[in-house]
Amino acid sequence: MMMKRGLIAVAFALPFLVAAQDIHFSQTAQTPLLINPACAGVYDGWERVVVNHRNQWLGAGTQFMTSVVAADANFGKNRDNSKAHMGLGLLFYNDIGGDSRFGNQTGAITLSGILPMGKTGHILSAGIQGGFGNRTADYSKLSFSSQWSGGGFDQTIASGEAAAASFRYIDASAGIYYVYDGGKSTFARNNDFKLQLGVSGYHLNRPILKYATVNGDRMYSKFVFHGAVTTDLADTDWSLDASVLEFVQGPHLETILGMMFKYRFKDGTKITGHSQDAYFGFGAYYRLNDAVIPSIMVDFRGFRFGVSYDATVSSMVRAYKGGSIEFSLSYTNLSHALFKKR
Repeated sequence: MMMKRGLIAVAFALPFLVAAQDIHFSQTAQTPLLINPACAGVYDGWERVVVNHRNQWLGAGTQFMTSVVAADANFGKNRDNSKAHMGLGLLFYNDIGGDSRFGNQTGAITLSGILPMGKTGHILSAGIQGGFGNRTADYSKLSFSSQWSGGGFDQTIASGEAAAASFRYIDASAGIYYVYDGGKSTFARNNDFKLQLGVSGYHLNRPILKYATVNGDRMYSKFVFHGAVTTDLADTDWSLDASVLEFVQGPHLETILGMMFKYRFKDGTKITGHSQDAYFGFGAYYRLNDAVIPSIMVDFRGFRFGVSYDATVSSMVRAYKGGSIEFSLSYTNLSHALFKKR
């Protein structure tokens, strides 16, 4: 009974909670356009498509699910990535949760300018993102204290609650991103080192929220600080990915630490690029004061598949002992650009 009451309370409060915090994924490396608009077009290859799905609170009496489809490409990039070019990305996501099926549907377009610093492996990019959001809810699925008839809840009784069934808003975001890829400046095997650093701001225009009759309620801007290091372990087929992300949205903070070990089970051609390295990876993320997240991934011929499970370790476990499962699948075209002659 205590678990059910806790989940009902969260489901009822969800519209107000999401006013303060955005959706989030644990596999942050597989959601580049949700982390920084400047990531659009910055990767090995030419075009990229990513699909993510997260099912929150497995086994609970209500569902919280988030799905994302994103695609980005680079234009004007040459084979050795030594001249300035641009990136273009599209992003759509659908977030549904709670008994009211409170929904957040968002679409955005991203444009980035990418400046490689010669053939040294240093890349600097800046990006902007603009889009729209749509919030919906079916409040007829909820019961309020004013509908208590003495023997149970009667939804034919007017609740007296004033809440908007739906509203739309315009959104604006921007970011900067730096990458150093040491593997671009050497032909040596097992000697790759990559550093990634970025900062971004989402909802910079602070869209007006219209959940009820109260005017002037605005979405908090969200700021993301992220860094990652990838390094080969000398004289082995192993490499290590370590990452840290800090999300700041109004009074809310979220910190995610990650470490993945990757085993290269197929060597690519380092000079021609006609064949790519293939990896199997395993490790874990940790959302500070919330969850431990074991993860596995497979990277083969441009495809990358990942699965992770959030095991709750916060006080929320007193109301609900389950966790959340997340899947990701991406494909990066590594051989040739679709939008120019081969």
